[in-house]
Amino acid sequence: MTPVPDCGEETYVGANKLVGKKALVTGGDSGIGRAAAIAYAKEGADVAIAYHPDEQADADEVKAVIEKAGQKAVLLPGDLRDATYAKQMVKDAQEQLNGLDILVLNAGMQQFEHEIENLSAEQLTDTFEVNVFSTVYSIQQALEYFEPGASIILTSSIQGVKPSAHLVDYAMTKSCNISLTKSLAAQLGPKGIRVNAVAPGPIWTPLQISGGQPQENIPEFGQNQPLQRVGQPVELADVYVLLASDNASYITGQVYGITGGAPIN
Repeated sequence: MTPVPDCGEETYVGANKLVGKKALVTGGDSGIGRAAAIAYAKEGADVAIAYHPDEQADADEVKAVIEKAGQKAVLLPGDLRDATYAKQMVKDAQEQLNGLDILVLNAGMQQFEHEIENLSAEQLTDTFEVNVFSTVYSIQQALEYFEPGASIILTSSIQGVKPSAHLVDYAMTKSCNISLTKSLAAQLGPKGIRVNAVAPGPIWTPLQISGGQPQENIPEFGQNQPLQRVGQPVELADVYVLLASDNASYITGQVYGITGGAPIN
């Protein structure tokens, strides 16, 4: 990608906000998930990342950054369309990290389609399996380990409240993420487990250039926001850190828009 997305490899500076924490980040090989995983390590957490096996080279890069920060890194390749993997990765993360406090459900599938008549059953199924079903399965597994103070963070999208015409299936799943965040916050609050979501706007990630947006949109991607530019993944990292940290002990059921100025409510 030109320019290469800034995921905080050099630019994010930690402040010991997550010392002793254990985190699992799905889609942690690139984009927003990569930025969250790197920030967590620089804040003192051990981090497991889940990613598609095709992205091994990117995952190896993240592992190196986590270890350079002095933290343990665990790599968990697999396909989130597989319900068994969606649960097994949580088990493996908990075992290999010797605990689990933070679950970031960030991995997503986004493929544009201008006409709903052309939206295939395969794409519709894949998008919901990755963006919605795997999220539920992973949370079900994580609840076997979570103690009071644990944090679940979903990556939703501005698409969940302001859907684009060419992202019908993706936008539906992001609305699901927001609904799930609010339902689970109410359900898990009595157990001391917090659930929040981040709703990004246009962020410069590989998702956008690999079919997430029509290629003719890429040169001006993000320029219609009030800040008139696309966001970098590292610009979301502080919010993921906040929501994972004890500083957010009274924050649950919230959706944080990071959109360059476009409203999400």
